[in-house]
Amino acid sequence: MNNLNPHTLSLPKALFTLAAGALFGFGLSLATMVQPDVVLSFLRFQDWGLMLVMGGATGLAMVAYKGFPRWLRRPLLGGQFLTQPANWNRQTVIGSAIFGVGWGLSGVCPGPAIAALGTGNTDILWALGGIVLGALAHGLTARD
Repeated sequence: MNNLNPHTLSLPKALFTLAAGALFGFGLSLATMVQPDVVLSFLRFQDWGLMLVMGGATGLAMVAYKGFPRWLRRPLLGGQFLTQPANWNRQTVIGSAIFGVGWGLSGVCPGPAIAALGTGNTDILWALGGIVLGALAHGLTARD
């Protein structure tokens, strides 16, 4: 097994990923981000609670992504720290706008939508189906 390949999934990595995903889903649910009505209230500037949630999560993630490579020699579960260059182009801007319109119309964001299934909200399957269809349409029409 190659420990330098970031895509190699060992049992410790799988268990850690499962625990991190459970923590993420629990946090989304606890913060009510899995409820489209709450998200739509936020997007209408009626509920600022989600701004606090997203701001806190973004700040913590920035500290982790920038700090961990400085503080640790390598990731805790092996491999190496990798960077992904940000490429701003026309597709990024158009895709962001389309995502924003879809988010605004439905009140559903992909991560919270998946977490919403765990709360028993099966109506969210319609939004997830749309997300999958949109990604499939892009995948079928995208040029490399």
